Amino acid sequence: MEQARILIAIGLSFLVFFLWETFFIDRDAVQPTQKTEQSAQTAQNEATPTAGKPAEQPRPSPSAEAVAEPMTGEATSPSSPQPDIVRPARTITVDTPLYRATISEQGGVLTSFILKNYRESVEKTAPLKELVPGSVGATLMTDFAGEAALGMESAIFQVSADRQRIDLKDRPHALTFTWTSPDGVVIEKSFAFSPDTYLIGYTVRVNNRSGALLRDPLVVTLAGVDEGAAGHYAFEGPSVLVNHSLEQIKPKNVPDEGPISGEVQWIAMEKQYFVSALIPRHPAEARVRFDKTPTGIIETQFMFPARRIPSGGDELFQFDLYFGPKSLEVLSGLNKELDRVIDFGWFDILAKPALWAMNFLYGFIPNYGIAIIILTILIKVILWPLGNKGYQSMNEMKKLQPEMAKIRDKYKDDKKKMNEELMSLYKTYKINPMGGCLPMILQIPVFIALYRMLYGAIELRHAHFFGWINDLSSPDRLFNLDVNWVPLMEPPYGIPVLTIVMGATMFLQQKMSPPPGDPTQAKMMMFLPIVFTFIFINFPSGLVLYWLVNNVLSIAQQYYIAKKKS
Repeated sequence: MEQARILIAIGLSFLVFFLWETFFIDRDAVQPTQKTEQSAQTAQNEATPTAGKPAEQPRPSPSAEAVAEPMTGEATSPSSPQPDIVRPARTITVDTPLYRATISEQGGVLTSFILKNYRESVEKTAPLKELVPGSVGATLMTDFAGEAALGMESAIFQVSADRQRIDLKDRPHALTFTWTSPDGVVIEKSFAFSPDTYLIGYTVRVNNRSGALLRDPLVVTLAGVDEGAAGHYAFEGPSVLVNHSLEQIKPKNVPDEGPISGEVQWIAMEKQYFVSALIPRHPAEARVRFDKTPTGIIETQFMFPARRIPSGGDELFQFDLYFGPKSLEVLSGLNKELDRVIDFGWFDILAKPALWAMNFLYGFIPNYGIAIIILTILIKVILWPLGNKGYQSMNEMKKLQPEMAKIRDKYKDDKKKMNEELMSLYKTYKINPMGGCLPMILQIPVFIALYRMLYGAIELRHAHFFGWINDLSSPDRLFNLDVNWVPLMEPPYGIPVLTIVMGATMFLQQKMSPPPGDPTQAKMMMFLPIVFTFIFINFPSGLVLYWLVNNVLSIAQQYYIAKKKS
């Protein structure tokens, strides 16, 4: 096969790959490995209502659910008289150097979680990043999948704090929310905050003072909102690490997704750069199910197996919470397997070392754009010997162009004979016509791995390079064009300077390659840089920067080989 056809095939395959990933592939359609349970457990769960949403029962009066309790945080005895007073629920705000968390006494749920080191957009005046948006309302709901402790989800808990704002700077602090159900089940929700980590301890203690056996499964729910995909390679939605295997469920598939059973390491609600996770302190067999409300709220429900709690007995359920950035360094340091949430698919083996190397370089030069440039040079050095062989082959092919043109002209009416003569020519001069394709073949998996890494790395979010490139995770745009639409360009609209320069380097590199004998093929080869430029127009500027630097280095290497051999 002629070299030109191989190059065209590679380029078109590359184009088809991205178009397929963009419009057709469903990366999360893989069904979980374990979705079956023992028949007895299935029957039990089918008989019980949805977790966190008890079957319709006559509710106790509000005064019974929202009684005032002593400020000591101790639960009142079911036999003691309950004051018939309804009080408003307070909210307690915990302020640490990393985040500001707000918990409501109504349900003992998180109603706000603001990250202090991240903003909603690149502008310095933008509001801080909120992980529990107003459209969600609250997360970390706890209830029973049955009739035990009816009303817990909306009950007014009694908090152990006498202040509504707690500032943590140098030592941990714990908060306990207590509520006693009308039938005497005491629920204690405890949060343990630390000033130097995003990890929060969370325990639920169930003290059965009802006089009857309690055997309904406890359910803890994480809630999120479907805001639409952040990008073609950035997963957003519920995920579960079960039996040490990552399962990610697309929001559009949630209504049809069945429950997942197995040893659950954690459940999470993922965004492109952030994650909210519930991590059992001791992973055990459990059931995870998914729900989506008509308003677009997605619920991931962690259901413990039913535990028999006799009258007078109690049970402790222990978790860790993580509400924070998808930082490989931060998540790996937790030793909770939560770093698995950073998933680059098939290219993990290349992408994660590249991410580590980029962060390592940033430690010496605090500019991620420069770190990407140095990383590109290092990758080029590693591939330099193979690149040399490819460019040497291309150089030899260029020298044979006159002879190849004569053969094509002589046997233009006999394709079979023409190919035989060309192969004989290659053999005489000991040239491999596919040798020049080697650099491109090797670059494609590296490029895709870096694309996945640069697209999902939170380190590049709002990272300034220089000049107008103030966010390496977004496309580069010089000026802000006051237009409503630009063909093939996603907003914001502007001049993609870096992308245009990258396209020019691809065009120059193509001009330096041996031209194919077929004029049609020659036109297609020169058309490829234009196609790639339009593909890259909406890519993160960090990725465009990598490809631009790689092209410049390839041009220099190709020029060096040509001069050396001449």
